[in-house]
Amino acid sequence: MTDTARTARAVQQTSRPDGAPGPEHFAEVELRLPDLTPGTALVENIWLSVDPYMRECMDGDWELDAPLEGRSIGRVVESRSPQLPVGSLVFHRDGWRTHTVLTPGQARVLPRYDGVPVESFLGVLGGTGLTAYVALTRIARLREGETVYVSAAAGGVGTAAGRLARLLGAGRVIGSAGTPEKVRALTEELGFDAAFDHRAGPSVAEQLRRIAPEGVDVCVENVGGAHLEAAIDNLREFGRIAWCGAISQYNDTTPPAAPRNLFDLVEKSGRLEGFLVANHGDAQRELEELLAPLLRDGGFTDRLSVTDGFDNAVEAFLSMLRGGNTGKAVVRLTEHPQRTR
Repeated sequence: MTDTARTARAVQQTSRPDGAPGPEHFAEVELRLPDLTPGTALVENIWLSVDPYMRECMDGDWELDAPLEGRSIGRVVESRSPQLPVGSLVFHRDGWRTHTVLTPGQARVLPRYDGVPVESFLGVLGGTGLTAYVALTRIARLREGETVYVSAAAGGVGTAAGRLARLLGAGRVIGSAGTPEKVRALTEELGFDAAFDHRAGPSVAEQLRRIAPEGVDVCVENVGGAHLEAAIDNLREFGRIAWCGAISQYNDTTPPAAPRNLFDLVEKSGRLEGFLVANHGDAQRELEELLAPLLRDGGFTDRLSVTDGFDNAVEAFLSMLRGGNTGKAVVRLTEHPQRTR
């Protein structure tokens, strides 16, 4: 790219969905990027993240016909900033586009962990893993030997939460997912002790009761609705629910009913706490110190659901909302060095 013809391909939202979004709510455009000035750098994106929270952004947080926000990893290809040297890999939030111009305040130069894939900074070392870590350590304060239940356990946060719970000393880890194939992946590949298909058989609460007849101590709640009600129903005395998502209701056109058993938290001396991972950035270093050595040595794996090509970014997002991913959903834009080194 030259200063006189610097453009990027980008996806913008063109209309608000009424219910489930579709490709008709997006369009690809060409963005004219600003010329580099002192203190700025041109970044070529190599990985994009697609996340459940983005569905809520579509209802009003994202402006129509404007650049969209999203977690991204890119490589600096031109620079007029000593803090962003050419060749460095950076994390930033100018997603849904192939290139962007950033200042040091808008980007984090990624640390160098030998043997750790750079894309893990969108997975277990990124906001996804940090959400699971904060849920378990700071919100629920998991104690050794406790039983943990994770809803949407085959998603990005869910898969991270299950493996982190095991690493942090949980006695038993249980998950729910939406297909028999995902249930098998949880128990055969991802270290869950037991799992169930929430779309099969009786209610979510009854299925959880059957699989954990003595109840659960900690719930990492990603779904809301019947799953939250099931978590409260099966919570042990002094149990804790860390609520970080409600993917079951993002497409609802009317407000969901509150859990019918909410008052049971009083009887059980239980605690339900919602949180935003953005308020816990100080836990990032803890997470990296815990997981980077394990990722390097193979003691912990990052389960990613990879879609190739910028042309497929919208479909990757829509597929994730439909439950098409197992693990964190990401889009790979270009070939790149596989590891930070």
